[in-house]
Amino acid sequence: MQRFSVPTLSFVFIASSMLWLTSCNKDNAPGALSTTVSAEDQGLADEESASAGDIIDAASPETEAQSNSATVASADDLARLLSGCATRSYDAATKTLTIDFGTTNCVGPNGVARRGKIIAVFSGPYRQAGATITITPQNYFVNDKQHLGTRVLTNLGNGSFSLDVKDASVVTTEGTHKWSAQRTYTRTAGFGTRTILDDKFTVTGSATGTNRKGVGYSAVITQPLVKQFTPGCARHFTAGIITITNSKEKSMVLNYDPTGTAACDNIASVTINGVTRTVTLR
Repeated sequence: MQRFSVPTLSFVFIASSMLWLTSCNKDNAPGALSTTVSAEDQGLADEESASAGDIIDAASPETEAQSNSATVASADDLARLLSGCATRSYDAATKTLTIDFGTTNCVGPNGVARRGKIIAVFSGPYRQAGATITITPQNYFVNDKQHLGTRVLTNLGNGSFSLDVKDASVVTTEGTHKWSAQRTYTRTAGFGTRTILDDKFTVTGSATGTNRKGVGYSAVITQPLVKQFTPGCARHFTAGIITITNSKEKSMVLNYDPTGTAACDNIASVTINGVTRTVTLR
């Protein structure tokens, strides 16, 4: 049976690339560095949105009327996302799914520490076009950073969906990152099969916010990102361009396909202040 399937399309590797660039571009500070901070903040926020979507997708009931024991994903798939210290409950009357990580840090299989709850409310059968899932964190922390704000996933049909994030924030010891975003994930292959290995998506959209240093920014996908899950391709986007501009009028362009071949590799290019460098994504 085909799942709604929210793929992990996180931007965490933007942050990894920017950490490397910081040491190479100190002479561009502070403008370039504030853009780098914006990229890091947006990358980590997008990563958590994708991870929460993956967890809710796997833990969702087969139908909205089913009991707690029936999930979309197999027990093995669910175990790969959730630690034994997390619990799942589903209220069929209110169509509400709750993932509770407890009041102390619960470390998952990927080493990420979470505490608090993720609560998802379904508008109806989430495989139907137009169905929505509203995801809200409750006293929710990831690696001791508090995540606030509601995410709404909307099924667009044929395995495609949109993600809307409004007035979200990530509270850290270095300041608070505030942001909103809209993403559209269009499935171009793999609809109708259980395996994700034949899945392929394009991603469009934009985000705006204020980074943890208080600098405003916008992040726009200026050329659709391409994500495919065949072996060797799943770790990074194989094509697409993102432009991040801060309120100090400094911009950074990340190109996932600098060679124009859409190869399944970890090579990208970053342009800051008119200087382009080839980078290796972690």
